[in-house]
Amino acid sequence: MSGGSLGLGLRTGSYGSLQQINSLLPNHSVSVSPSPPFINRKQAKMLKEKEKVYYWLCKAIGRKKVGMLFLALVSTAVFVWVVYVGKGEDSVAREGPPSIRLSTNKTLNSNGSLPTNTVQDTVATTPLKYFTGYTLPPGNPCESFALPPPPADRKRIGPRPCPVCYLDQEQAMSLMPDSPSYSPVNNLTYVYEEQSSKTEFGGSEFGGYPSLKQREDSYDIRDSMNVHCGFVKGPRPGHGTGFDINDADFSEMEQCKGIVVASAIFGNYDLLQQPKNVSEAAKRDVCFFMFFDEETEAAMRNASILGTSNKVGLWRIVVVRNLPYTDSRRNGKVPKLLLHRLFPNVRYSIWMDGKLELVEDPYQILERFLWRANASFAISRHYKRFDVFVEAEANKAAAKYDNASIDFQIEFYKKEGLTPYTLAKLPITSDVPEGCVIIREHVPISNLFGCLWFNEVDRFTSRDQISFSTVRDNIRKKVDWTVSMFLDCERRNFVVQGYHKDVLAQKEAQRLAAIHPPPLLLSPPLPLLSPPPPPPPPPPPPPPLLSPPPPATQTENPPSRRNPPRRGRGRRRNRKVAAGTIDANPG
Repeated sequence: MSGGSLGLGLRTGSYGSLQQINSLLPNHSVSVSPSPPFINRKQAKMLKEKEKVYYWLCKAIGRKKVGMLFLALVSTAVFVWVVYVGKGEDSVAREGPPSIRLSTNKTLNSNGSLPTNTVQDTVATTPLKYFTGYTLPPGNPCESFALPPPPADRKRIGPRPCPVCYLDQEQAMSLMPDSPSYSPVNNLTYVYEEQSSKTEFGGSEFGGYPSLKQREDSYDIRDSMNVHCGFVKGPRPGHGTGFDINDADFSEMEQCKGIVVASAIFGNYDLLQQPKNVSEAAKRDVCFFMFFDEETEAAMRNASILGTSNKVGLWRIVVVRNLPYTDSRRNGKVPKLLLHRLFPNVRYSIWMDGKLELVEDPYQILERFLWRANASFAISRHYKRFDVFVEAEANKAAAKYDNASIDFQIEFYKKEGLTPYTLAKLPITSDVPEGCVIIREHVPISNLFGCLWFNEVDRFTSRDQISFSTVRDNIRKKVDWTVSMFLDCERRNFVVQGYHKDVLAQKEAQRLAAIHPPPLLLSPPLPLLSPPPPPPPPPPPPPPLLSPPPPATQTENPPSRRNPPRRGRGRRRNRKVAAGTIDANPG
């Protein structure tokens, strides 16, 4: 029986290490010191009586019938113990995977030293049942809700919001799960390397330059995994790793343990939008964090939007320094895809791009798109495009990124098996997301998806819509897990999409030009004090109305040349006098 007691003691010790048990005792150790034997008379008498009982027991067991009865009793006791105790332990072990609490503490080696290549998420030892979803009670309006057809408005052909059936805030808050969702990965660790070198194409120092072999291994989904996930230069994200955050801000981020709504504005690219229609419970319990770079911080302070408290409305402002990339949009992918590393103790998160304005309560959004759908990662699909190849051509046409880099990424994925989207992929409805909103639960499988998606963005182009389906489909090949994709019109119901600052400036210039058009300069303006112009000159007189001379004929002789008259003597002698005439001056 002593052996059985020892076994039970070791079994209960699996809920905590021997070092933890010893730490609860003085001097962190258990010592037994020998003492000299001391037996008084009363103890001696009791020993003699026990020896007599032991003698008669052994004598009785020697008999056949008594011995068989004793063995039957012992066998029955052992059978009952095995059935009830063993069954109870099996039922506890089958309750589900353990709940995961994320931290950025290093794991200890066998010798008690800290490793130099991993950052591990600690796993709670108390097993919990995982969340399996729920159904709304009969008669609930959302149970039979159907999406109405879009209104027939020929003037508006672009995307628009559609109705969404939300529960009221109190009901949504009451349906928040007590247990985490199922995750095929239970122990997720992150690579930590102070020095990393580039051996193949793509990547960055912030991402650690993972090799193609490491990339392939990261899609082999296992219970325990170690992957690149940004922040590789330090054991704690944002502390000497790039994308640096000061200790006071990171301490507040660690204290957020329920729900976080996060966004970012880099490069002073967007206007700061305040959330609307947020319940008092959400204002009290939900964290709202907005990330700025130093350029945006300076612009907000110059505009008197940001003061000394680092709080603007509901937003808690966190200024990020030592950004890992020169491209502001690529820097924005760090909090967008690696939010689980920045908020290690959060259960649920809603990410929204800086140009968006939240207009619904976070509890209602999580209930509708995550809890009711029994999903751990939800994103809206693109309103128009659902094929990666079409999306790549649209990015090239809009000059979203270098065309050669987009072509290289598509060709790489084609060699891995990427094909155009067809109905054969159903129930998957799209390969292209509208990635400006991400709703997720921070469990290891969704955290892994964020890490692998970021690694693709770090290696190839920053257009995350192109790499989304590759990461999703590679995970689906190994485990039964996928991403929930809802309609883009539903997304537009709880966020209002604005314009970037440069687009707003262009629209304002166009509006002012339409209200006050510039004058038409057809001729140079006349001076204010100038003499009147001279009258126009009179018209020339009309030509005389003479008939033109008759045309010359070939038989007509040219005019004879007449000699000029001579002075003195005339031509009288040559004059002929007709017959019968008398000269008027004779003689």
